[in-house]
Amino acid sequence: MRQIRTNIPARLDRLPWSRWHWLVLIGLGTVWVLDGLEVTIVGVIGPRITEENSGLGLTASEVGVAAAVYVAGACLGALLFGHLTDRFGRKKLFLVTLAVYLVATVATAFSTEAWFFYLCRFVTGAGIGGEYAAINSAIDELIPARVRGNVDLVINGSFWLGTAVGAAIAIPLLNPDVLPADIGWRVLFGLGAILGVGILLVRRLVPESPRWLFIHGREEEAERIVTEIEEAAGVSPAAETDEGLTVNQRRHTPLREVAATLVRTYPRRTVVGLSLFVGQAFLYNAVYFTYALVLTTFFGIPDGSTPWYIIPLAIGNFFGPVLLGRLFDSVGRRVMIAGTYALSGVLLAGTAALFNAGVLTAATLTACWMVVFFFASAGASAAYLTVSEIFPMETRALAIALFYAVGTALGGIIGPLLFGRLVETTDPAMVALGYVIAALLMTAAGTVQWLLGVEAARRSLEDIASPLSLHQPATRT
Repeated sequence: MRQIRTNIPARLDRLPWSRWHWLVLIGLGTVWVLDGLEVTIVGVIGPRITEENSGLGLTASEVGVAAAVYVAGACLGALLFGHLTDRFGRKKLFLVTLAVYLVATVATAFSTEAWFFYLCRFVTGAGIGGEYAAINSAIDELIPARVRGNVDLVINGSFWLGTAVGAAIAIPLLNPDVLPADIGWRVLFGLGAILGVGILLVRRLVPESPRWLFIHGREEEAERIVTEIEEAAGVSPAAETDEGLTVNQRRHTPLREVAATLVRTYPRRTVVGLSLFVGQAFLYNAVYFTYALVLTTFFGIPDGSTPWYIIPLAIGNFFGPVLLGRLFDSVGRRVMIAGTYALSGVLLAGTAALFNAGVLTAATLTACWMVVFFFASAGASAAYLTVSEIFPMETRALAIALFYAVGTALGGIIGPLLFGRLVETTDPAMVALGYVIAALLMTAAGTVQWLLGVEAARRSLEDIASPLSLHQPATRT
């Protein structure tokens, strides 16, 4: 491969916000709507599929197993597709992973045995996990540096739009007066597939990342794409300047080089990424996959009414990133990420104490969660932003996948399994203990971010972490 000089990163960062950026936001960001829909569907149907006439008849623990299997699939899918994304490009993989999701979620609707339900949840998770790596890397490589934090948080926060939609449509579909108990939950999965098809049609219009193209020997295609974007935005093409980069093009990056980059070149950043992902994965997967069970077990809320309590949580989670997102670009990443993690941990500990004391109702517990997740959602969204920003271009997708997989395997698989068992005890003290564990993990992650975090606000991706192919050595941080 050749050595070239390019100013494409600087040209992408100087672009004004345009209709083209909206296309990227809609075409790529809506994956989070799908994930929110999936997580919510499984959460709200939990009580329903434990009924004998549902066609599955799982126990509460088996509902937790289904959640853990979904997360396990997402972890393995993220690793597999993350590696392929760095090797074969962002666009190919974000189309493939969405197709995997579509097939698996349709198949879930036809489950009649626990093992088949688990299998479908595993494959669905694999598709969604692969989306995380492909989509986050593509988004951050296409969005101007000055607004990257705000846009990334809003996009990741759109997960909660899917949550709200999933809860809202579940209300009539889980009503046995509308649809039989063994049909309503199946229709929910079918609606998720319909949404996915619509996203697939829009996503085909999103181009490959020019940053990936010029490193992998396709600089002419990268130049054409950036020129078209500039013309659409009314910006004249930039001449070569001192902002240009000289890179040694490569076909792919060996896994041993990726490992060396994470462990030797950027060890502190690796600790930060793992801490952020473990904390948020435990909190969210533990609470959301089992919240409907908590409502029915401790507050006697009917199965068909639990979605009404999910919608307020989704609203709080959505407005956290939306309202706080701008501060991640102005105040900075280090302060905002550390602050949102630590504050949500403290508020969660307080919620655990109130729940254990028996002073909360279903409504007041939901109100507490809205406040906790307003801050936690902004921090959790920033976790994906962080690992996408602080590692080199050639490792970006796999780094996202690795931190997601390891963090989620530790927090996201253990969390639902643990909480499923804790809810089965019908002891508020045991459930409160689970909440305290989540609070400690979030507070610890915020502390690590404060001590070791990298300030990436309004900085070019290549300035935060030099590409491995750059004609100069990377800085060890």
